[in-house]
Amino acid sequence: MTPELSDSQRESSRQIAFEGKREEVMSAIHEAGRPIEVLLVEDSPGDVRLTQEAFREANRFVALLVATDGLEAMAFLRHEGKHAHAPLPDLILLDLNLPRMDGRAVLAQIKEDDILRTIPTVILTTSEAAEDVATCYRLQANCYVTKPVQLDAFESLVKSINDFWLTRVSLPLQTEAASA
Repeated sequence: MTPELSDSQRESSRQIAFEGKREEVMSAIHEAGRPIEVLLVEDSPGDVRLTQEAFREANRFVALLVATDGLEAMAFLRHEGKHAHAPLPDLILLDLNLPRMDGRAVLAQIKEDDILRTIPTVILTTSEAAEDVATCYRLQANCYVTKPVQLDAFESLVKSINDFWLTRVSLPLQTEAASA
């Protein structure tokens, strides 16, 4: 007869299994010679640096690509100019308050484009305004997350984004999505 596990022991077992599965998925992607491409659209150099460090800690297989304004993000996604050979990202992290073209306009253009609309787009912003949340979901954002102010909370948020969007969720390969 096997002894009954406590809730904390069961949770610990689940976490160990999850960590093993995550490493297995990430290793398979890496062995295929393809990093996980994440496009961060963010104009704050401090937030870019924090996100880079948090992803470096959370997932060594993530290639974090950065666009610092909305027009650059769209040029990147459409392979225009200096971004002619840029990869299509597997995930987009999009700030709302951007220079030259704000995040809402970027989101609208992404979701209107037959190729780009399949890329999950996570709004990552300081805005807690109900109107922004409603607008982004109306524009078909996949998720809306408010950036925490505390460093530990921000690192935890990036880890959660990684754990959910890059480990648990099945994403279309962007090379397949582009040819569809």
